[in-house]
Amino acid sequence: MSEVVITVRGESETRVRAEEAAVRVTVSTDGPARGPVVERAQERAASVQDGLVAHLRSGEVSEWSSARVSVWSDRPWNNDGAQLPLVHHASVELSATFTDAGALSWWLGDVTESDDVQVTAVDWRLAPETRVRVERKVAAAAVQVAVERAAAYAEALGLASV
Repeated sequence: MSEVVITVRGESETRVRAEEAAVRVTVSTDGPARGPVVERAQERAASVQDGLVAHLRSGEVSEWSSARVSVWSDRPWNNDGAQLPLVHHASVELSATFTDAGALSWWLGDVTESDDVQVTAVDWRLAPETRVRVERKVAAAAVQVAVERAAAYAEALGLASV
């Protein structure tokens, strides 16, 4: 009998509780005078940073950073088509990795009480070593599914082994 090639695919899936959350927030201010707008953004960002440092010291945050500071101005238009006075804007982007979901929840509640702070993202993920362990486990399970499928096909064809 000629060689028989059976091609199969195996899948496996598992669910694992997230171990950390990467959160990004933006502190944004605006107003008619550039200096006070920038100062307000810096003060509010410093307050957010102080909270992150406290969580870092307690072990609830593994890392944090201040990613970008932006300052710009524009001249908006009103409904009558007239250009309005200059408006100045300032923003500071911050990110942190929380290892404690409860601490993240409380921190978000505190910082978002201010109109100047917006949460731009919360990405839940596994710690790197957990991800590697889980990926290996799921890959092995997928291979086992593929082998079982191939064996079923081989048996149906009257073949003895895979």
